Amino acid sequence: MKLVFCGTPQFAVPTLEALVAAGHDVALALSQPDRPVGRDATVAPTPVKAAALAHGIPVEQPEKIKTNEALRAQLEAIQPDAIIVVAYGRILPQWMLDLPGFGCLNGHGSLLPRWRGAAPIQWAIAAGDEETGVTIMRLDAGLDTGPMLLRRAVPITPETTSADLFLSLSHLGADLMVEALVGLEAGTIHPEPQNNALATHARPLTRDDARIDWTLPAASIHARFRGFQPWPGAFTAIRGKKLIVHSMRLAASRPSAIPGTVLAVGDHLNSPGMLVACGNGSALSLDEVQMEGKKRMPAAEFLRGHQVRAGEQLG
Repeated sequence: MKLVFCGTPQFAVPTLEALVAAGHDVALALSQPDRPVGRDATVAPTPVKAAALAHGIPVEQPEKIKTNEALRAQLEAIQPDAIIVVAYGRILPQWMLDLPGFGCLNGHGSLLPRWRGAAPIQWAIAAGDEETGVTIMRLDAGLDTGPMLLRRAVPITPETTSADLFLSLSHLGADLMVEALVGLEAGTIHPEPQNNALATHARPLTRDDARIDWTLPAASIHARFRGFQPWPGAFTAIRGKKLIVHSMRLAASRPSAIPGTVLAVGDHLNSPGMLVACGNGSALSLDEVQMEGKKRMPAAEFLRGHQVRAGEQLG
């Protein structure tokens, strides 16, 4: 097929690579404008732009799409059979949705209609879901509301992080997109409407989502910690200063204590750390931490340097 590909971050790159490898003619790639990255704010090409240029695919990076008549003329001249959208970060206007014969196909990182929205991978883990996956859908004017073409599930283990899922789902989504195009061309795939009554929304993450709420059960805090890696992460406060948490583990339940209370310090669970009370009589071990503005370190080193004692309060 002749295709236009829309995507921006690394998550979208495996799909672009798979489409090229499958022999599709990717006539144009759309990506968000290059932005400053890193501490030195160096302007770098988006991962999709870099991948497209490596294959000799022309790239456009429009700030606006809806009223961009030059882009519209360019796409109408290409006459794509389908427009493929993976983590593009832009809402497609109706004229673009109506353009290709097979529609605009989106690779979405959840089992729709669960977790429509901007951060489906993170919220699936944070909510304690036991599985998630990828859905290939045909975009419509709503937010991830279009009919589904293919879905594939993967388990979420008690140790799965967002970084793990981003990697595995990006490759699963690439394979599914190629499979969807084959099925559409052969007429063997029939779009299935979503059940809106089952829909949940994966709102964009904020820095404040990283704040640990010690009144939650330990399993919920741990799930949010895993879901919010690498960003926005997790933090609490000790003695009025921000304490970033880089590693935590579920611990054996302890007698009820005020959530956020340091229950024990030193060698517990075969690893020096800081045992903290959570909601419902549960507990977590903080094993690697970082005071804001300082280097990250094992909890044992932090405890020695700051003389933390059982009974102190976090948060």
